[in-house]
Amino acid sequence: MLRFHVYDVFTDTPFTGNPLAIVEGADALGTAQMQTIARQFNLSETLFIQSPDDPAHTAKVRIFFPTAEIPFAGHPTIGCALHLAGETATRITLEEQAGLVPVTLTRDATGTLAEFTAPKLPVRHADAPPQAMIAEALGLNPQDIGPHAPGVWEGGPAFLYVPVPTLTAQARARPQEPAWSTLMHAAKVDSAYLYTATSHGYRARMFSPTAGIPEDPATGSASAILAAQLLTHGALPEGTTTIPLQQGIEMGRPSDIRLTAQVAEGVLTEIRIAGRAVKIAEGTIRVP
Repeated sequence: MLRFHVYDVFTDTPFTGNPLAIVEGADALGTAQMQTIARQFNLSETLFIQSPDDPAHTAKVRIFFPTAEIPFAGHPTIGCALHLAGETATRITLEEQAGLVPVTLTRDATGTLAEFTAPKLPVRHADAPPQAMIAEALGLNPQDIGPHAPGVWEGGPAFLYVPVPTLTAQARARPQEPAWSTLMHAAKVDSAYLYTATSHGYRARMFSPTAGIPEDPATGSASAILAAQLLTHGALPEGTTTIPLQQGIEMGRPSDIRLTAQVAEGVLTEIRIAGRAVKIAEGTIRVP
């Protein structure tokens, strides 16, 4: 039997944000066993804690969708860091497949905020498919795409970024088969991240039914990579910019994510994502 904990991440309110399962003591588990456990929890991600390869680091972690392992993810990183930090730690370093992920913890009267530095700066992953194809796959009209051009970026995982000009149009979006599968094949990804500018920052939705996630209430990795999409379209100035992001509104699981991007001479030099988490369950699970 292994101990597990369930957190709601990118929130401080139980039963909102993005649920995460954390399984402790996973050194002896094989990949197939981890995948079976992740399928059992059937959350967007399940994280397994192992002993670090380098004892100077806090832990080695492996992260799974219900259908596959992924090299890096934001809400598991935030949730795991807050789980491991206890009452006093101010810095956690996680070994993830995408690289080392440092996390800084700050505490105030409202609780603890975790902020990680993305292990990879984004790069262009593929050419964006035609806007008409994107609109059809999301059940939208071509005029519902913009004002930026869509983009496909990778920073560990890869996402198709779809700008939508209004929250009304964003709320109407739904993956439509067979057009959705055609779009994912053309973009060489399995996820689409929709974003709309608001008076306070951006509101987002993330669809990934091909990976077993019909819709994700909070996607930290996609939020980090969003910085590249914004910079390309002139929406990030020189210096350090902090942007509030909201996600999960349409799902009834509102999530609050803080994106901080540093730009020097027109180039991204660092991306950070911050958020909170609250534990809602714990127990034991059989080893398959």
